[in-house]
Amino acid sequence: MAETVISLRGVNIYQGKSLILSDVNFTLEKGEFVYLVGKTGTGKSSLLKTLYGELTLTEGTASVVGFDLRNMDWKKVPYLRRNLGVIFQDFQLLTDRNIHENLKFVLKATGWKDEKLMEEKIHDVLDKVGIKSKAYKMPYEMSGGEQQRVDIARALLNSPKLILADEPTGNLDPETSDEIMQLLFQIAKDYGTTIVMATHDFIVINRYPSRMLKTEMGKVVDSTVGTTA
Repeated sequence: MAETVISLRGVNIYQGKSLILSDVNFTLEKGEFVYLVGKTGTGKSSLLKTLYGELTLTEGTASVVGFDLRNMDWKKVPYLRRNLGVIFQDFQLLTDRNIHENLKFVLKATGWKDEKLMEEKIHDVLDKVGIKSKAYKMPYEMSGGEQQRVDIARALLNSPKLILADEPTGNLDPETSDEIMQLLFQIAKDYGTTIVMATHDFIVINRYPSRMLKTEMGKVVDSTVGTTA
């Protein structure tokens, strides 16, 4: 039986007092790759923020990597985030230190202590994304595609069951976008990592078709069932 990584039932998502998405229902299983699409302002970011605990859930039931979002308080949010990875469009690397130190900073911030294990993990994730020779480069010495690979490596540090990717190809040229997409699909396949990728890039979606969740008119529509999720 497939392992459920995300399950939302009857979820209403608010920004302040404004209802952004209503009656959201979908389930994602281990190793699924799912696109999250929709026009700007239709709730994509609000949905992602709910999934990683930045927006509080008050209506409906939701489980993400085994955490009950209805019973999340600020003390539990760091534990949720240790079990998922986030990939940003603008990389968000620390510009005052090299790639190795960027990754080590994240490991220390999420509770790692053993120097040897940290070194092994950094080597492992850089190897997975194909840039182990770049560990001591500064971010400004790297291309956009290489920085995005570092961002993906960072998301993999705590061996997450779930990766939330927010427009990961948004600032990349078509050839580099292809490389990043192949890498993300490989991660889902090889490691059973569930990936939710928010994107506006329909060229990418057409080249790499997969299940799609679409935010529109206050709802989430699931392409696999063709009905409102």
